[in-house]
Amino acid sequence: MMSYFTVTLIALVVVFLLSMFRILREYERGVIFMLGRFYKVKGPGLIIVIPVVQQMVKVDLRTVVMDVPTQDVISRDNVSVKVNAVIYFRVVDPERAIIQVENFLEATSQLSQTTLRSVLGQHELDDMLAGRERLNTDIQTILDQQTDAWGIKVSNVEIKHVDLDESMIRAIAKQAEAERERRAKVIHANGEFEAAEKLLGAANTLAKQSQALQLRYLQTLTEIAGDKSNTIVFPLPIDVLKGLEK
Repeated sequence: MMSYFTVTLIALVVVFLLSMFRILREYERGVIFMLGRFYKVKGPGLIIVIPVVQQMVKVDLRTVVMDVPTQDVISRDNVSVKVNAVIYFRVVDPERAIIQVENFLEATSQLSQTTLRSVLGQHELDDMLAGRERLNTDIQTILDQQTDAWGIKVSNVEIKHVDLDESMIRAIAKQAEAERERRAKVIHANGEFEAAEKLLGAANTLAKQSQALQLRYLQTLTEIAGDKSNTIVFPLPIDVLKGLEK
């Protein structure tokens, strides 16, 4: 019969062999270090990691959705606002994501906060409210360039909320109301100008033929005569009499 020592040794060997096998999912990669030095990136599927000699750090390659905490931003026109955003990024190079930065999640979060304040501080409040797409692209480009050394790809940045003080909201409402009044006055003035041009053209046309003016006068009288509830007194121009004499 085998001794207790032999059974124990066999059990340890079996446990040792089983511990060598690891299974990584399709979206996972294993960064392997051999005696402290980088060896290779393995996965997905079944991989072998030699205990004691090799160590593995698992990396998730799926897109990470990270919420950027609310930041206090002072715009270029000295307006204080609170802005938060969300960024979408993923690891494209597991080796650099583990070796080049201590914690790529925390590093990306801190970099996104500082970049958000820096970029928005260079624009006026109107740009933050109306030009979000352009600002999103600018922030995404800067983040993507700076995180490229960490093996991270920033695919999208979206500014979610721009919170204003109550006093600033009232000021913006007054500005919008004044703008609408200005447009209404401009439209009314343009209408008066176009009407004056049409009247001038009609006057020039009627002045070419005196009979045309007389016919227009008689047409106006016909329109007025339709209302029989009032007595109408109208002047008779001498030009009309001259036309009748002829």
